Amino acid sequence: MKYVQEAYDTNWVAPLGPNVNNFEKDICDYSKVGGAAALSAGTGAIHLALVILGVKHGDDVLCSSFTFSASANPITYVGANPIFIDSEFSTWNMDPVLLEEAIVDRIANAKKPKAIIVAHLYGMPSKMKEIMEISEKYDIPVIEDAAEALGSTLCDKHMGTWGTIGIYSFNGNKIITTSGGGALVSDNIDYIEKARFLATQARDEAPFYQHSQIGFNYRMSNIVAGVGRGQMEVLNDRVAQRRANHDFYNENLTGIKGISLFSEPSSDYFSNHWLSCIIVDSSETKDGLTSEDIRLAMLEENIETRPLWKPMHMQPVFAECKSYVNGVSEELFNTGLCLPSGSNMTDDDRDRILEVFNRLLK
Repeated sequence: MKYVQEAYDTNWVAPLGPNVNNFEKDICDYSKVGGAAALSAGTGAIHLALVILGVKHGDDVLCSSFTFSASANPITYVGANPIFIDSEFSTWNMDPVLLEEAIVDRIANAKKPKAIIVAHLYGMPSKMKEIMEISEKYDIPVIEDAAEALGSTLCDKHMGTWGTIGIYSFNGNKIITTSGGGALVSDNIDYIEKARFLATQARDEAPFYQHSQIGFNYRMSNIVAGVGRGQMEVLNDRVAQRRANHDFYNENLTGIKGISLFSEPSSDYFSNHWLSCIIVDSSETKDGLTSEDIRLAMLEENIETRPLWKPMHMQPVFAECKSYVNGVSEELFNTGLCLPSGSNMTDDDRDRILEVFNRLLK
């Protein structure tokens, strides 16, 4: 509140100001990245990243299929073609093997992709070592959709800082929130300056309003950035709370036949566990219970759970798009469930959840 009040007291009620500047600095200091541009949404950040990288109408962009639609929608904003890449089981994220197969195939068809958008699902880092090796091998830039992965690291390197450009989201459901907002980050400072320029309607430096290219109204307001500054001060606490939720589920669900908790594949991975998720194998569970059975039983107790993301290659809006699939994301969608994971969950909340599991599965 002190940062928001400061914005009012100093009359900085605009899409620029001290809070915006300091929020960007806080993001850089936390993620150890060269520069950040605070924006109105993570989706807008992906859109600007595509524009900055020169993606145009008719180009191909490779994108994680197992993700929220905001990862893919901006590809269509620039008139490019989404090409969806399925997941692998260890991280649930983009399969590097399929990624390279898709690149080789597209090049053979004289359609070398212009960019790769890889999402870090539910806070879990993707296999970025392998993906960046492929990126460098074929000279295709990577946009990291780290909307769900602020605070997550791979080999102690923050997600969003592995690729050419990274994006964060501060939407209302993220690990920290500005109510709505996002950021574009990169070690390429020219890209950051370009993002800020494009996000403020691409106004040229002139004593009058002059525009030499199309711009967008994507800049974050000084008031919203004030909320973000306060949220950055508690980000580590929020990560700890989400990871504590995961630890609770791990302690209480491990050993229950047919239930698998989504966890880091090795000590190189540090997930913020934005959401704790399970896979339900109905061939192993008591009475053949499915993830949908569990969801409905939770709902009867006014406990909200959700299926995992429906893959983009299965979405009606992307039905005509090319995809390279192996069945992993479809299986995850059919058998997976997101469990309550809020940072403000109490012991009573967790006990209520556990009671349902005990009744159904033990």
